Amino acid sequence: MTNPPMKAVIIPVTPLQQNCCLIWCTATMKGAFTDPGDDIDRLKAVAEQHGVQIEKILLTHGHIDHCGAAKILADQLGVKIEGPHEGDRFWIERLAEDGRAYGITGQPFESDRWLVNGDQVTVGELVFDVYHCPGHTPGHVVFHHPESKLAIVGDVLFQGSIGRTDFPLGNHRDLIEAITTRLWPLGGDTAFVPGHGPMSNFAAERRSNPFVADQVLAKS
Repeated sequence: MTNPPMKAVIIPVTPLQQNCCLIWCTATMKGAFTDPGDDIDRLKAVAEQHGVQIEKILLTHGHIDHCGAAKILADQLGVKIEGPHEGDRFWIERLAEDGRAYGITGQPFESDRWLVNGDQVTVGELVFDVYHCPGHTPGHVVFHHPESKLAIVGDVLFQGSIGRTDFPLGNHRDLIEAITTRLWPLGGDTAFVPGHGPMSNFAAERRSNPFVADQVLAKS
């Protein structure tokens, strides 16, 4: 079997078991961390173990368990932060306060590149399409690598569930619209890494997810 263009490892971090990913381009061995919420030493050890040179940090949204340690890690590695959408400034500005509440490292930051729908980000020779998927937070984005049929969706969608919308600036209708108009068109055979819990694919969620299955939405 030929070497796939992308490899990924899921590394749960923080007491909330948030799925940070180490993703890398096998052609260049350059990589990125997605949503490094905390546990920096463990993340760096995993990158070293796989021989990956980290070139950036990618963020899906501004919640503490997803980006509390992003600025600290970026400074230690000398890399830039890309994402999320600027709509999540509200959450990023309160990271220190939320960190104290949850017992997680939290340092506010200014993203080096705020993302919008239709943007692309690169990791080595890999190109990811960016989809703005608000609802869980107003600035939430999803990263999709078409060739690998893989999406990193943060807290938009889970196996059998969807992101909470009862936090400040959450919007249930926006979330459902983002899932059905931005994620479903990527194809049922697209696998996704959620922010928490096991992976799934879009076809499985369209069949049986109690919030966004086709038959559920048809009745709403």
